[in-house]
Amino acid sequence: MELDDVRVDAYMTTGVDTVCPETWVTDVVDQLKTGSQYGGLPVVDGDDHLLGFVGAIDILEVHGSEQVKSVMSRNPVVVRPEMTVKNAARVIFRTGHQFLPVVDDDGVLLGMFSNGDAVRSQIERTTPSKVQSTREMLERTHGISIRVTERDVAVSSLIPTQREVHGDELEGRTYELKNGLAEPLIVVSYGSETLLVDGHHRALAARRLDIERMAAHVLTVSPEEVGQLGLRRIARLGGLDSLADVEVNDYVQHPLIEKTESAR
Repeated sequence: MELDDVRVDAYMTTGVDTVCPETWVTDVVDQLKTGSQYGGLPVVDGDDHLLGFVGAIDILEVHGSEQVKSVMSRNPVVVRPEMTVKNAARVIFRTGHQFLPVVDDDGVLLGMFSNGDAVRSQIERTTPSKVQSTREMLERTHGISIRVTERDVAVSSLIPTQREVHGDELEGRTYELKNGLAEPLIVVSYGSETLLVDGHHRALAARRLDIERMAAHVLTVSPEEVGQLGLRRIARLGGLDSLADVEVNDYVQHPLIEKTESAR
């Protein structure tokens, strides 16, 4: 599937918190304090038809006894579920909004589509090309046919094939994971072992955040077909049995850099 064909409903967030027009402003304040990821709340009627949006700016210096219907922003910009992600991203860019409600033809709220969702959709679309190149490399090297599936894998079971990661990139991947923007891992299932091929920074970030499972593209190689898998040999020679064996290279703290900085 090309990016032009990826639809909004594949990446929108559903189950969004809402309020009704009769909600008191003081109750909206309480809901916003709990951490609405959109800085506000869609306003819907009893049948979930979108009526407007109430954000922090709308209730600024408004008495708590006021009702939402008197302060909400009406006629918000919306997108349809069948709209392509690319076109929805254009709307976000042109309007300056960070997120848009998604409604059906009857105006019923289905979810929210954010600029983060747009970024995530593009990140995830880059992964299949990586998977294909990894698959072709393994099939060419070992003369076999490899099956690819998508499923969650246990972070604790991953055997790395890379000795070190960089500290600054690890921080970046940690941020992405916290915000739901990290692309899936690429792993090789080899008998009872799961070898990590692509995504070492993401996997270590997940370990840091106590995330137990991650989405992954899984390439299955049978030990009966391949007795000596090159990736397994790399891990063994590097003394890599788990993510705990991977070193974090924080080059910002490198002695040469410290010496250079102190000489200024």
